[in-house]
Amino acid sequence: MPEIQMPKLSDTMTEGTLVAWKKKKGDKVSAGDVIAEIETDKATMEWESPEDGTLTEIYVEEGGKVNVGDKIAFIGGEGETAPAEAKKEEKKPEPEEKKKKEEKKEEKEESPKKETQAETEKPAPDEEKKADAAPPPESKKEAKPAEEKKPPAPAKPAAEAKAETGGEARVKASPLARRVAGELGVDLSAVKGTGPEGRVTESDVRAAAKSKGAPQTAAPKIQAGEGARINLSGMRKVIAERLVASKAPVPHFYLNIEIDAGPLMSARAELKSAGEGSDSAKITVNDFVLKASVEAAVRVPKANASFDVDAIVQYSDVNLAIAVAIEDGLVTPVIRAAQGKSLREISEAVKDLAHRARNKRMKPEEFQGGTFTVSNLGSYGIDNFSAIINPPQGFILSIGAIVKKAVIDDCDQIVAGQRMSIGMSCDHRVIDGALGAEYLKELRQLLENPALLLI
Repeated sequence: MPEIQMPKLSDTMTEGTLVAWKKKKGDKVSAGDVIAEIETDKATMEWESPEDGTLTEIYVEEGGKVNVGDKIAFIGGEGETAPAEAKKEEKKPEPEEKKKKEEKKEEKEESPKKETQAETEKPAPDEEKKADAAPPPESKKEAKPAEEKKPPAPAKPAAEAKAETGGEARVKASPLARRVAGELGVDLSAVKGTGPEGRVTESDVRAAAKSKGAPQTAAPKIQAGEGARINLSGMRKVIAERLVASKAPVPHFYLNIEIDAGPLMSARAELKSAGEGSDSAKITVNDFVLKASVEAAVRVPKANASFDVDAIVQYSDVNLAIAVAIEDGLVTPVIRAAQGKSLREISEAVKDLAHRARNKRMKPEEFQGGTFTVSNLGSYGIDNFSAIINPPQGFILSIGAIVKKAVIDDCDQIVAGQRMSIGMSCDHRVIDGALGAEYLKELRQLLENPALLLI
């Protein structure tokens, strides 16, 4: 059987983090069994085994980052073992072995230097003869003061030596020990070395840190006024990178409308009155919005497009992406060929996708290929906002909350009404103002006449 490689679980994924193994080395697995959790640029997903067999080798430990296509495991058939070459290639030295190798390497590097230094300091034969024929003690008085032999100066404390030299006092220590000392904030000059010739090793540094109660990891620098610093997860890093890649080069422009949401609320109430146990009762206002956005894209097909360097790509299918908030960010699962689905089918599909996205049960292909996105923050109490386009899509809709406000009716009377704000962020390379306005006109008509969505 082939070795298992890090899968490409999203269209923008270049590397993944192996969050957890759900199976142990030696476990039998079947195709479809969840064997690992992998964090991508979009979400943390459960990964299913593509093969039947035994999990013979695990090449990547939990928490390891792996490029797409790199080997992560080997699932073998009965009596089959991983290739010897792969095992050798993936095997990494244990920390203790690595330390010993580094220390031995340093000893070998320094030995020639010491021998060379000793040879340099040893007087040549001619010089030795001259030394034997040196003048009597009286003539030494004429020697320069700098050449007079002085008794060795008493050793100074490390702090004084550091102050005089303007830096760390020279201490024999391995590079690894120096790096660890820097991370743990340990003064090397105060550590007693147990290595060859008193050399300070990593173990000495860690022992000194432990005895002083020093933390094992360097504390993050918190500036005045900061409460905490939270390291970015892989997902948040990629979200940040993609938003910059969208906002900077994509020429955004924004269109906004306010629709009469009264008919929409009436239609929703009628469906709900059908009974709590019926499928119709589960249809939400957001489902109406999603269905209307798809139908508007069918009516204005030029808006269902994206920019591709030297061309505009117009899509035959409306692949609707829905923004779903999860614990560590935002994902956009896709309802494919949404133009062929009824209001009820869209309602069922979006609930299923949102549930599986929050529970890490999405399939890679369900994140890919959206032609435009709908982001609804109305349930969070946001009246209106402008969203950032998800490249290479041509636009994104931002849906606000339905609010009650005073409006003027057809008889010029001030009455209480219900209004919803809708924003459209457009890529000006794909959609001009007139085209965007045409799309929003169709969307308004559909939402203010919801019966059209039931046909």
